[in-house]
Amino acid sequence: MKFVYDFHEGNKDLKDLLGGKGANLAEMTNLGLPVPAGFTITTEACQEYLRHGTHAAGLDGEIDAHLAALEQAMGRRLGDPEDPLLVSVRSGAKFSMPGMMETVLNVGLNDESVSGLSRQAGGNDRFAWDSYRRLIQMFGKTVCEVPGAEFEDALHEAKAAKGVKDDVQLDAGDLKALVTAYKKVFVKHTGHDFPQDPREQLDLAVEAVFRSWNADRAVLYRRQERIPADLGTAVNVVAMVFGNLGNDSGTGVAFTRDPASGEQGIYGDYLANAQGEDVVAGIRNTLALAELEKLDKPSYDELLRIMATLEGHYRDLCDIEFTIERGKLWMLQTRVGKRTAAAAFTIAAQLVDEGVIDLDEALTRVSGSQLGQLMFPRFDLSASPESVTRGVGASPGAAVGEVVFSSKRAVEVAAEGRPVILVRRETNPDDLPGMIAAQGILTSRGGKTSHAAVVARGMGKTCVCGADEMEVGRSSFAVGGLTVNEGDIVSVDGTTGRVYLGEVPVRPSEVVQYFEGDLDPAQANDPLVAAVHRILTHADEKRRLAVRTNADTGTDAARARRFGAQGIGLCRTEHMFLGDRRELVERLILARDDAERNEALAALQPLQRADFLEIFREMNGLPVTVRLIDPPLHEFLPSLEELAVKVAVAHELGRPVEHDDQLLAAVRRMHEQNPMLGLRGVRLGLVIPGLFAMQVRAIAEAAVALAADGGNPLPEIMVPLVGAVQELETVRAEAEKIIAEVAGDSGVQVLIGTMIEVPRAALTAGQIAEAAEFFSFGTNDLTQMAWGFSRDDVEGAFFWRYLELGIFGISPFESIDADGVGRLVRIAAEEGRATRPGLKLGVCGEHGGDPDSVHFFHEVGLDYVSCSPFRVPIARLEAGRAAVESEGSDHR
Repeated sequence: MKFVYDFHEGNKDLKDLLGGKGANLAEMTNLGLPVPAGFTITTEACQEYLRHGTHAAGLDGEIDAHLAALEQAMGRRLGDPEDPLLVSVRSGAKFSMPGMMETVLNVGLNDESVSGLSRQAGGNDRFAWDSYRRLIQMFGKTVCEVPGAEFEDALHEAKAAKGVKDDVQLDAGDLKALVTAYKKVFVKHTGHDFPQDPREQLDLAVEAVFRSWNADRAVLYRRQERIPADLGTAVNVVAMVFGNLGNDSGTGVAFTRDPASGEQGIYGDYLANAQGEDVVAGIRNTLALAELEKLDKPSYDELLRIMATLEGHYRDLCDIEFTIERGKLWMLQTRVGKRTAAAAFTIAAQLVDEGVIDLDEALTRVSGSQLGQLMFPRFDLSASPESVTRGVGASPGAAVGEVVFSSKRAVEVAAEGRPVILVRRETNPDDLPGMIAAQGILTSRGGKTSHAAVVARGMGKTCVCGADEMEVGRSSFAVGGLTVNEGDIVSVDGTTGRVYLGEVPVRPSEVVQYFEGDLDPAQANDPLVAAVHRILTHADEKRRLAVRTNADTGTDAARARRFGAQGIGLCRTEHMFLGDRRELVERLILARDDAERNEALAALQPLQRADFLEIFREMNGLPVTVRLIDPPLHEFLPSLEELAVKVAVAHELGRPVEHDDQLLAAVRRMHEQNPMLGLRGVRLGLVIPGLFAMQVRAIAEAAVALAADGGNPLPEIMVPLVGAVQELETVRAEAEKIIAEVAGDSGVQVLIGTMIEVPRAALTAGQIAEAAEFFSFGTNDLTQMAWGFSRDDVEGAFFWRYLELGIFGISPFESIDADGVGRLVRIAAEEGRATRPGLKLGVCGEHGGDPDSVHFFHEVGLDYVSCSPFRVPIARLEAGRAAVESEGSDHR
């Protein structure tokens, strides 16, 4: 097995093996772009190391051979005291994980070669000692787990002693003294001197990058982004080029289009006399990329040519890292750039207009989760609130919360249910837990390419960077004469970069207003709205899956229809009996004889008929699946504990309690240890005579009434919690008699089917299909019963640990467990249709609106998914994407 590849041996399609960074370095090399020489150690080598704790057999020899070739190509030898070759050691997984894994620059420097580096740079002692202190700092923190804060403290003390603000103001003597201070920090925490053998530095740095794949922050990021845990990272060893050689050198990050809005233009950040980590870390505020034209026009012009080449080659927004070394431009990385949701839709539509991609590919370039982000509200600035400061709008959105100043505190406050804004000078990868917990992120340093900006965009978090008027302390920040303390409320606008004191009200997003039909003429021409309309329309044309909604009221049904729902896949009738009607259901369940029961049913029927008529009217001409009542009894009965206390107190005080005594006896008789597995669904309908009959009659009467008014009702009756065909047959026989009696010659037809939510129903679907005209998979309960989990109890109790251990990649209640629960769905679909070829199949659990789950349901062959009204556009988009991707795989 080959574990090391020179850049000229790879290409952009080898991301599984070479990681994204290595594959793209290879691609740029093959395009003839100015890439420093180097080689990539594969993800397979990382996997071997993580499995066995040592290098794979033969890896060291391959590194020797490729290092020798690199030395020959560069005309220098690693660690040569006279003319040293230095290398960077960088991680690079298949999927971009910005800042989550390790990088070590300037590997190969030691006490002897630092002088050679100075001579190599024309006697630039300051550059050499600056490079050496960076190596000790990075190596110490990354490889040997020396606390980074101690290096930062030493740097701060050096600047304070010199009376300067920035590290570029330290001279060679200052930096040489700083190297001595850093070495002492290193010895203090490791017990040994900083290693002087260049090859030892290289090997230890490679192993540190391998290990960083399983660092806490990398694991957390993978979980957040749903990146598989077994991929491993590649390691890229690249000849160093230096942006810190003086004012004719520098480093930067560029985007071929604005990653925040998608607008075309020149976007990015540049720092003169700096190394790449300075830009990403945000330790100094950068210049806009356009300023490079004034500083170094030849390099600027060449960079623009390369940007155009890369965007044309990758046919997408490209994110580019570059260094200028004494007027020579070097390309250090490119990738298809992370972008905000708004930019994703805008760029996809632009590329269609430019003839670069077609609408099918545009559909695959966006996602349902991005569309969901666009539906978040925005700040309502009609009252013209005054901002306290302004930075760079790095990731759009409207975030309001309490100010906190540490990642740990952000997690604590969010766990208490309070929204937070994480404020930092600049973020680093260790801040990831707090960034996930926060509603928004605000930094005083950095720009659109800083760590905070890149990670926030990837997560869809609101972020403002580079608000350099702020003086950020440990528990407050100051702007002018204003001090904002921890716990104060601020509002952060990630679009404009403005920060407001207090809570600014929000308004619906333009995308939601578009779905609602509430846009004014000016907004209707907004490029983002137009892009969403265009791509979603194409998704509707491509998708095979219909998209219905879960709705229990006419209001929800009307909204869902405006959002594009093609019917109702789940109308929960038990929700109609909460509030003022709860007492009627309680009387029904606790009735002591037929007379009391019939009285309660008679009171409920006209209410139900009115409910259904309202919903049928809103969904006129579209199917409406009404689930017969399915209440866990505890939702409709008084609390046993509270009622027992009330009766006991009344007895003690000598108050009359005859009714409460009778009620307590009935509640005790009906009490269940596990109501979710108790007397509910079809069981309740069979045990309480007349209950399902009342609902079926109300459904039929409402449908006939709408038909008499010229409407076209399409009701479907769904029997819940069926586990045996005999249950469904019993309910169906009674329902068909009632429907025939009520419908007469009205022409109203009612389908009768069942919810597949009990594992036994899935496993006996062939039998159940004999009595069912449709199946709707209730994946919430199916997941509970397949796993043996009580959803109400387990998510907070131990799911966090299962996610931490990698038992779950994601909660099975959030995204369908394709191997387990999904297999039950597949079995039921196949065996149900084997019995009844025309069997209609849908899903109405929460998974119906989950993007990944929609793709699974398309593949299994369901006819529709059903989800909450606000997730209908998301499901429409993902159903279209699933169809396009399926066509692509068929062609392959």
